[in-house]
Amino acid sequence: MKTEILTHEQMVARMLKNPAVRAEHDRLNREEFAILDEILAARREAGLSQAQVAERMGTKAPAIARLESSLASGKHSPSLSTLRKYAAALGKRVEVHLV
Repeated sequence: MKTEILTHEQMVARMLKNPAVRAEHDRLNREEFAILDEILAARREAGLSQAQVAERMGTKAPAIARLESSLASGKHSPSLSTLRKYAAALGKRVEVHLV
């Protein structure tokens, strides 16, 4: 009996054919993108570049670019601590609600 070896992309594509898995995947993506939209809107509202946010957070601009792109790609979720630092750099705060 030969086992089929799948790439990550093939495995994800196969799993997403299941309607329940697809629905949960889509729900989680909407939440991630909502956070990204809020972060980017707050940075625009503050009139700050990624480099300026990085300076205020005590880091480098590429770290901010990675943070923002990780939310866009969904490949990594930043820690609550990182989101708090980002928010503080914009003069904001993070609120988490369970609904």
